[in-house]
Amino acid sequence: MTNHWRDIKNADLILINGANPAEAHPVGFQWFMRAKLDRGAKIIHADPRFTRTSAVADTYLRIRTGTDVAYFGGLINHVLQNKLYQSDYVTNYTNASFIVKQGYDFKDGLFSGYSSANRTYNISSWSYEVGADGFAKRDLTLQDPRSVFQLMKAHYSRYTPDMVSSITGIPVDQFNKVADLVGQMGKPDKVMTIVYAVGLTHHTTGGQLIRSGALLQLLLGNMGKPGGGMNAERGHANIQGNTDHAISWELLPGYMRIPAPGQKNLDDYVAQSASKKSDPNSWNFFGTNYRKFMVSLLKGWYGSAATKDNEFAFHFVPKPGQNSSWMSIYDQALKNKMEGVILSGMTAASIGPDSNQVQQALSNLKWLVVMDPLPTTSSEFWRAPGVDSSQVKTEVFMLPTTHWIEKDGSFTNSGRWAQWKDQVIPPQGNARHDHWILADLFLRVKDMYKQQGGKFADAIMALTLDYKDPLKPDLDEIAKEINGKDLSTGKQMTSFANLKDDGTTTAGDWIYTGAYLDTGNLMKRRAGIQDPTTNDPTGMGFYPNWAWSWPLNRRVLYNRASADLNGKPWDATRPGISWNGTRWVGDVPDYPVTMNPHDPKAYLPFIMNGEGVGRLFSNSMIDGPFPEHYEPVESPVANPLHASTSASPVAFLYDQAAGRANRFGTPQEFPYIATSYRLTEHEHYVTQHVPHLVQLQPQPFVEIPSELAQTKGIKTGDKVRVLSKRGKVEVLAVVTKRLGPMTVAGQTVFQIGIPIHWGYVGIPADSDPNHGRYWLANALTPFVGDANSRTPEFKAFLVNLEKM
Repeated sequence: MTNHWRDIKNADLILINGANPAEAHPVGFQWFMRAKLDRGAKIIHADPRFTRTSAVADTYLRIRTGTDVAYFGGLINHVLQNKLYQSDYVTNYTNASFIVKQGYDFKDGLFSGYSSANRTYNISSWSYEVGADGFAKRDLTLQDPRSVFQLMKAHYSRYTPDMVSSITGIPVDQFNKVADLVGQMGKPDKVMTIVYAVGLTHHTTGGQLIRSGALLQLLLGNMGKPGGGMNAERGHANIQGNTDHAISWELLPGYMRIPAPGQKNLDDYVAQSASKKSDPNSWNFFGTNYRKFMVSLLKGWYGSAATKDNEFAFHFVPKPGQNSSWMSIYDQALKNKMEGVILSGMTAASIGPDSNQVQQALSNLKWLVVMDPLPTTSSEFWRAPGVDSSQVKTEVFMLPTTHWIEKDGSFTNSGRWAQWKDQVIPPQGNARHDHWILADLFLRVKDMYKQQGGKFADAIMALTLDYKDPLKPDLDEIAKEINGKDLSTGKQMTSFANLKDDGTTTAGDWIYTGAYLDTGNLMKRRAGIQDPTTNDPTGMGFYPNWAWSWPLNRRVLYNRASADLNGKPWDATRPGISWNGTRWVGDVPDYPVTMNPHDPKAYLPFIMNGEGVGRLFSNSMIDGPFPEHYEPVESPVANPLHASTSASPVAFLYDQAAGRANRFGTPQEFPYIATSYRLTEHEHYVTQHVPHLVQLQPQPFVEIPSELAQTKGIKTGDKVRVLSKRGKVEVLAVVTKRLGPMTVAGQTVFQIGIPIHWGYVGIPADSDPNHGRYWLANALTPFVGDANSRTPEFKAFLVNLEKM
């Protein structure tokens, strides 16, 4: 989230795609309403279902799930063709003027460099033309035919209102009204925010769905500005914190890359991982300091065993040779190449795609450890209804852990605010904290290595647990360790700018440096709204003394872009930061605080990347430098833009790659589009065990458009069966007007909606004769992943529907 929850109140226009914040984020949604009530902001909600968010929106657009690239692409085309972009911002703060080298091309849905045999791109042609000085060539007039700007105009010229309507199902007149509103947001005194959630993420084109919105925001000059941004609703709690601390397999803490095979030393790693300067005025802060961050991380992990002579124990860090994302783990288990799995706070059998296949993968393991407060579909998969437990090879260990209300610690919300919470009740029964269990396991493994030896023992023996009680570290100690310290003084680090690559500093996650100082835990601060003059001196809702926001308590990322070339805010009534003649003031500057904007060597505003500017064209995505609409792997229509390349040509097809038959349905057999979603009344799967929450949503159901239900003779309360190529669910019908028919590519299509929270454990299953045997929504979803992240396709798949 480039901005923060409270900042949404500063917007003039709010586009919501792939999200239902009124229900899924009800506390944060107050700021949407404040923008609407206090500023007269307009809310536009594009969603397959009419929801509580739609009910308070000024405009609701019924959109076919998975087609947001076409929607945003049409808005981009409208802005470009009508010259509604913020010209000075686009010229100076984006790579619109950069020249793309000869060889780049796009034709029939394929970018240059495609290999059909490997289903991958060679992205070497997706780069800039470089001058004699080693930097990218630029044309500030934006007229060069190979400038990013001209290539972008050509790329999105195909996204006409008629084409957008044909793909998305949004009527042309409705789209044009929205385009007119969006086009006004390129004025310096106007600002728009785009808010999204997993409705954009959970697709085989999820990365590009999100990036298409970011491109629109860059064109309008809305990145880095208060009230702007491309803002992910990652939860009030800790999804943001999970990713910050490298829950994703390919990352190290602070979004550094995990080392790759062949990187024998730090020089190799930094050379292949850190970004390079593409412009002389780029600071390239991340790339420039990459080695310092990595060495400080290694020093924190391995202590005295990490020395200059051994490359700070760089050789201890695993260098995975293959994708190890969520689906890849279970794909390996399906192929009998995985012995065991530890599940901590997640249930594979419920949240994984194609749950029947995931259950088979779990049954192929030798052992499975489930760390969770309560039984889950994963801990109980071996005795689920219909499962022959004698055929399950897996030994299952259920380790009861504490719920979040039974421990203290920090939550990092969508706006990057790290907020410390208190323990509400003590651990119940035999529950133990997750980190205590892991510490105990590690120390036992370490002791086994010490007594018995083993392969690569040095990496195990060197890892530090420097806590008062290594078996039971408290979260304050871990937070201090994450912050890092100056080993020469013993003091806590105050800024990542002071980290070094000589082994004298540590940082468990460089972006959190400054959160826990010698003076105390800044995440505990609570200087709130009682005295706004003192606690929010800018009046912009920054509240710098409430908790702590990474990095360095900055509330809006890339806030240098909120001011023009002279340092004046684009909109004086909504300043992010501004130049007062000697320093930048306002929010914590995402920029050197005393760098004069008139200095010819002044850094460009997007300080973290090599270009120094926002990327309209990028080779960081392996499925295309511009977002392009591709159909879901299962779709009722061929791609209206290019039927020969309908779905993403680089989406990862796990079954095909493993030599298994693809199990994708056709519209002839499965004519309806299904999408999954959450319910307000549910806290994911723990709900299954909470009587009052079960009372609020007692039975699993599927939402069916009334027009479709009428043709099927289905009424609310009827038992229905929903089938895909992979499985089925048998639940109650809710007939509704919230979903309706759409015209897509000249034909009528229907979408149905399936909540995800039920399964074969808990109170509802106990009261069901079949014990929830056919309640897992993901029995229907395909085992296919996004090319970049391998995120599953949960939001667009084909089903059939029948009354039971």
